[in-house]
Amino acid sequence: MPRVKSNVVRLARKKKVMEAAKGYRGGRSKLWKAAKETVERGWAYAYRDRKQKKRQFRRLWITRINAAAREHDLSYNRLMSGLKKAGVEINRKVLADLAVRDPAAFSKLTELAKSHG
Repeated sequence: MPRVKSNVVRLARKKKVMEAAKGYRGGRSKLWKAAKETVERGWAYAYRDRKQKKRQFRRLWITRINAAAREHDLSYNRLMSGLKKAGVEINRKVLADLAVRDPAAFSKLTELAKSHG
């Protein structure tokens, strides 16, 4: 089996990890093993949390919509059902934004949902 000299590739990979470890405290930014473990863990968390971020925002929007709907004597479930029956295709992000920034428009939507619910 031929001998492999991986110096260039190895140093490039090491440089990438050590650059990512800049700003870490103590040996985590200086020592190879500690830096590599910390950076890889960070990358794993970043990957996981990009997915969780979407879930968390959806939960926030639903909470805001529910709170605003209850001010108009309507539950979240009834509001969404009524809007769907009325043929209003508006996503939760925009609906939550309306609930916070434009209560007048949101109240019109609740009236529409009540009439079709």
